[in-house]
Amino acid sequence: MGELGYELHVPTEHAAGLYDLLFEVGEDLGIRPVGLGAMASLRLEKGYRDMGVDIDTTDTVLEAGLGFAVAWDKPGGFVGREALAAARQPGPPRRRLVQVLALDPEPLLYGHEPLYRGGKLVGHNRVGAYGHTLGGAVGLAMIEDEAGLPAAAVDGDDYEIEIVGVRYPARVSVRPLYDPDRSRILA
Repeated sequence: MGELGYELHVPTEHAAGLYDLLFEVGEDLGIRPVGLGAMASLRLEKGYRDMGVDIDTTDTVLEAGLGFAVAWDKPGGFVGREALAAARQPGPPRRRLVQVLALDPEPLLYGHEPLYRGGKLVGHNRVGAYGHTLGGAVGLAMIEDEAGLPAAAVDGDDYEIEIVGVRYPARVSVRPLYDPDRSRILA
């Protein structure tokens, strides 16, 4: 995840044969299977959202950090365009999905951990896993501030995440902590 990859959709009756063939052909390239835990960890390091887990129908695409995927000039518009455009006008969003990294490599994030900044509760982590590339637990948290959350003011190492009653220093970023410029996926 976060790297160039492919999904193959094949009829069920061909899946086992294709699996064997891929591993035979890819042996000299070091191909190996990967589990769902590894995929969850890797997608969180890259900040990839999972609908129904990290985001849901109560989040706007702007709050979820997915405004770049909206075709604002789509001929004929789209359902909800006016409401979304109105939410875009007043300034920075009041809610924003951010990536969070526990700076201590020991604790793990699972979801629902409170996130603090300056001793004030600012949000909750929605999901977490250990980020092997980043060297600590990583998650996606929804933070809120009625005054608005400009991206530049959100990023920082001055957060704490509460894990089983203990607060640990944390880094928060609007951009992915792993490969933020997408140089690996575009290589």
